[in-house]
Amino acid sequence: MKPETKRKTNRNQERGEVLVAIVQRPLDLSYAREQHWYRIPVESVEKRLKRRWPPKWLALYQTKAFGAEAYAVNYYAHVEKISTVTRRELFPGEPNDAKAERRYYKLELGELQRWTPPIVSRRLRRIVFIPTTMEKFTNAVEINDLSKSMIWDESPLEDKLWATLKRFGISAERQDYARAGEKDYALDFAIYCAKGNIDVETDGDRWHIDAEKSRSDNRRDNDLETYGWRTLRFSSQQIREELETYCVETVRENVNHLGGLEEPGKFMPRKIYPQAAQGIYQPSLLDAPPEPQTPDPIELDDDEIWKHSIGD
Repeated sequence: MKPETKRKTNRNQERGEVLVAIVQRPLDLSYAREQHWYRIPVESVEKRLKRRWPPKWLALYQTKAFGAEAYAVNYYAHVEKISTVTRRELFPGEPNDAKAERRYYKLELGELQRWTPPIVSRRLRRIVFIPTTMEKFTNAVEINDLSKSMIWDESPLEDKLWATLKRFGISAERQDYARAGEKDYALDFAIYCAKGNIDVETDGDRWHIDAEKSRSDNRRDNDLETYGWRTLRFSSQQIREELETYCVETVRENVNHLGGLEEPGKFMPRKIYPQAAQGIYQPSLLDAPPEPQTPDPIELDDDEIWKHSIGD
């Protein structure tokens, strides 16, 4: 039985409802399925999940090692209890070395259940955590439908823009990362085109009165531009009042100027036309099933998964 979706008016009540977390190895999936537990380093929770902790439900995103189930959320479970343990307690048979004293949150799980249909990643992304609400989880078709914004007052802007981009057939990756030289930058929306890429940022009201943030974003945008990214920034007012006429139209024009959308499984870039919102994009004979174009990095030590996430 799938969990019920309950609408809430208090956003604080929604925090921690569902945590989508990576499972990289079949062994780790067996821990969840047979021994009913999952682990997360305490330091990772403090760094990434403090605002969304603890979760009520855990959903598992599987990587390349799972073959036909890869790059998708196929399983979920209720979180029954959370305790703090050392690695030695989790794996008593391992060597008694420096790693043995590392502290983890042990999430004790109910029965692992299959989620159908699976929530897929269209660009075969590697993720670590996506904290989300039950409403978003139960309605999600793809990973991008699960907003992973850590700041609640920014999420509604992103949600509104995301829904409209989808309606116009503009493929984007939410909360993606881009490397520029020695740095990795988090992007609100990444749009991949034939002749370059687009970073779309939703700037909340606070952005306009924070001079330091503005200077930092200027350097960030310049770094990304140097490495082939075109940054578009839209304010709260523009998204509220000119969403289609200005925001989406500007994105559409930039996509077309860069040769059209470059999408997995499609042989040719796709341009976006103003009438796109009137119907869903229909595949043509030039379309092909997606193939793994961005394989996972070399398999990491099981304890290094959380540390290796881009953007740290």
